[in-house]
Amino acid sequence: MEHNRIATFVNGDVMTDFSPKYISFDCYGTLINWQITPVTRELVGDQLSENDWPEFLRQFGKYRLDQVCGTYYPYRQVLEDAFTRVCKRWGIEAAPDAGQRLGDAVLSWGPHADVPAPLAAMAQHFPLVILSNADDAFLDVSAPKLGAPFHAVYTAEQAGVYKPRYQAFEYMLDTLNASPSDFVHVTSHTRYDIMPAHDLGFDNLVFLDRGFDPLVPAYGYTKVDSLDELNKLLGIA
Repeated sequence: MEHNRIATFVNGDVMTDFSPKYISFDCYGTLINWQITPVTRELVGDQLSENDWPEFLRQFGKYRLDQVCGTYYPYRQVLEDAFTRVCKRWGIEAAPDAGQRLGDAVLSWGPHADVPAPLAAMAQHFPLVILSNADDAFLDVSAPKLGAPFHAVYTAEQAGVYKPRYQAFEYMLDTLNASPSDFVHVTSHTRYDIMPAHDLGFDNLVFLDRGFDPLVPAYGYTKVDSLDELNKLLGIA
């Protein structure tokens, strides 16, 4: 396996050249296309007006983040508890099978269209790693859809915590006997990945902009809009 060099860009200026040992990825949203809106609409039905949807969905996302900041417990229950909390805040009824239906929806999703080909090309040059906020059973289904071999797939279930807890990243580091300087870490999520990884000394962070989070340049990441763009930075034609 050939290791190329990456030019790390910060605010458009080339800062360093770097040869990573691993390229690690968040999975859902970054590689797998996160399509939570349709199933959420089915669960809520006509209990909300169309004008309320954007704020309801935004708050549902924030409750999912809050829900994973403690100890680990199964991902379907995380989804159900976050949904129940946001419904309570809005004074609407939460479907009793929300966790099952939300989890089934996640399992049904496939990769973003721009993922399989460039990811497969990347895997020919670098060992790829997933660090995901889900259970093993979810990654057993989702990772094979990505069209590339992975050196390792780590989950919140294995780590015993979810991102943004530092322990999730530390589990990956300890299991690989690696340090933050060995990685390029790629994500579309600022609060789940960029902030804690930056705190832990991951200097080569890539923000793949999928429109989930606002840009926060102070965290010193390289912003890309596609994996093809990242491959160019990695020296992969």
